Amino acid sequence: MSSKGRPYRTVVVDGFEVLIGRGDEENDFLTFEVAAPEDFWLHVAGGVAGSHVVIRNPEKHETLPDEIVRRAAELAAWHSKARHAGRVEVHVCRVADVRKPRGAAVGEVACDGGAECGSSRLLRARGEASRPPAGPRALRTSSP
Repeated sequence: MSSKGRPYRTVVVDGFEVLIGRGDEENDFLTFEVAAPEDFWLHVAGGVAGSHVVIRNPEKHETLPDEIVRRAAELAAWHSKARHAGRVEVHVCRVADVRKPRGAAVGEVACDGGAECGSSRLLRARGEASRPPAGPRALRTSSP
């Protein structure tokens, strides 16, 4: 089944399933209903609106390959209001570290360690240049 009709997009990056929220309500659903605690969660930093991105981690790896995290960070940048920025900081943490603060707006989350995901890794991703590439290494929409 393709991503069409789902509240999130699904792409496969070198064998890892990457899920991308489509809007505020869909971001909450993806992060708190679909994602597992051991999955990795990414979002652009600095309070910029954007999609929640989840890298599925069914094998419960402690870390993921840098290339997978980099591509997911580029997808987070692309699916955000920072799309046209030259460089974008992206928070990376475990889904287990993401929480919904009491009274927070739909789509708004915090990470353990502070509202700005203080305990997460910050990556720099390219905004506009991170559009999914064409060619043999292109991201493929999952359709199992």
